[in-house]
Amino acid sequence: MNDAERAPDGPRGPVHPGSRPTESVWDYPRPPELRSDDRHVTVTVGPQVVADTRASLRILETSHPPVFYLPRRDVRTAFLRPRPGRTHCEWKGAASYWDVVVGDIVVVRAAWSYERPLGPYEALRDHLAFYPSAARCTVDGEVVTAQKGDFYGGWITHEIEGPFKGGPGTWGW
Repeated sequence: MNDAERAPDGPRGPVHPGSRPTESVWDYPRPPELRSDDRHVTVTVGPQVVADTRASLRILETSHPPVFYLPRRDVRTAFLRPRPGRTHCEWKGAASYWDVVVGDIVVVRAAWSYERPLGPYEALRDHLAFYPSAARCTVDGEVVTAQKGDFYGGWITHEIEGPFKGGPGTWGW
């Protein structure tokens, strides 16, 4: 095994040119960590690209697939409509929700944001996250698989390993 195949805590499998090393969600920290990501991310609803960026922020939290937050400047906000209701995250604060409306297509509660994020998550201000179960989300052309359960909104790509919290029987993890 060469150095490119070895992570600090052990082997992760081969790293091929143009690919990313495997990430286990069980190696992610708690409280969550915020990291910038320059991969090409798109969000599409129906025929319309709603967001397109190379300046995402990812939240990495133990047992959860990452959530990609896209800068509002790279989101076509004309397709967003505020949704009543909020939830609270112990780390990030109060989440606001958004419907995406593209012509006759209305995707209820397809996105969320933290308008006044707490402390170390201040960078999430002016960013939106989209549920990959509600829109077609891609990372460098790869279609994202949605985290089960639709509460957390994690984005699963080929390099992300579980098991993942969120599906039936995992709430007590």
